[in-house]
Amino acid sequence: MREDWEYKKLEDISGSVLIEKAKKRFSSNDVIRYIDISSIDNINQCLTGTTSFKMLDAPSRAQQKVEYGDILISTVRPNLRNIAIVNDDATNLVASSGFCVLRINDAALRRYVFYYVVSNKFTAYLEKLTNGANYPAVKETDVRKALIPIPPKPTQLSIVTELDKLNELIQIKKEQLKDYDALAQSIFYEMFGDPVENEKGWEVKKLREVCEITSSKRVFANEYVDMGVPFYRSKEVIEKSKQLPISVELYISESYYDKIKSSFGVPQIGDILVTAVGTIGKIWVVDTNEPFYFKDGNLVWLRKIKGVHSEYFRYSLFYLIDEYKKVNANGAAYNALTIAKLKLMLCPLPPLSLQQSFAHKIEQIERQKAAVQRTIKDLETLLAARMQYWFE
Repeated sequence: MREDWEYKKLEDISGSVLIEKAKKRFSSNDVIRYIDISSIDNINQCLTGTTSFKMLDAPSRAQQKVEYGDILISTVRPNLRNIAIVNDDATNLVASSGFCVLRINDAALRRYVFYYVVSNKFTAYLEKLTNGANYPAVKETDVRKALIPIPPKPTQLSIVTELDKLNELIQIKKEQLKDYDALAQSIFYEMFGDPVENEKGWEVKKLREVCEITSSKRVFANEYVDMGVPFYRSKEVIEKSKQLPISVELYISESYYDKIKSSFGVPQIGDILVTAVGTIGKIWVVDTNEPFYFKDGNLVWLRKIKGVHSEYFRYSLFYLIDEYKKVNANGAAYNALTIAKLKLMLCPLPPLSLQQSFAHKIEQIERQKAAVQRTIKDLETLLAARMQYWFE
């Protein structure tokens, strides 16, 4: 351990503060904002959304009243690092009992602890304590009893300032990516209008006339192997669509993949995969010749696309599926995007030359995005190195 640093348990750092039980704070008709694992962005380590319930109707695990500045550490599958700090409005926030909630009043110490608990060292520590094959988890008491190194206050401030600055630069670059995406959407709208309204009067066809809409052969969990051909679910396809690294790697054997390929076919470059359950409408245009396969039911496969450019098609699908979600937001059908409904969606078809012109503009934007993504990767590598220096 470094000179002047000392080890303390997390429970001693957070003191004797008790996390208030939600049922004691709220009445049955109060509306709460519920946080579960799906509320956490484990790439940026932040909250991405909550689900509103009346307390009476909330899940049984909605138990912990959360305040601004609280650190949430998921005790389920700790290798996924579903960890966040509450930096925004905490009104009526209630966390699942699947989180260990740390409340640290000192701002610098809180940020230091946050950086430590998202580090490789702390994740490895939790993984060693994990129990359960199908539902790997750690006990909240084990998290609270974890010993972590605490430097003197000036060093805490130095570490937090350095890591915060790197994170700030990363977030600035990620905002640039959002700006490029907004630019691409504005170009699409200017050239083609709204595909739902089709105010420019383009020829219209049902999606089933433009492509084959299907899914995959069912693959069961007991057919996964330790290494082989990558197998993607919705989560992995969303990550691919955002050009993020795959967070959970699943595989099927090469021999099984070859069997599927010869009997049913596999996705090719230019094919489109759409998430159809849970987070609906995330779109990935397959951009690799590397073999992979995907989960049936969760994903819809658009292949043999004809008479339409894949980039134009991708943006059109975004608008069409977004409209589908709005129309069905209050109905049971919103729970899934079915093949049958996709087949009947109407897609405007502007002249192919115009589609190709749009694709060329998108290609230029993608090149600019790629440069920003390289910068992000370099910054993230530097951040990881500095965290390793301080914590390992």
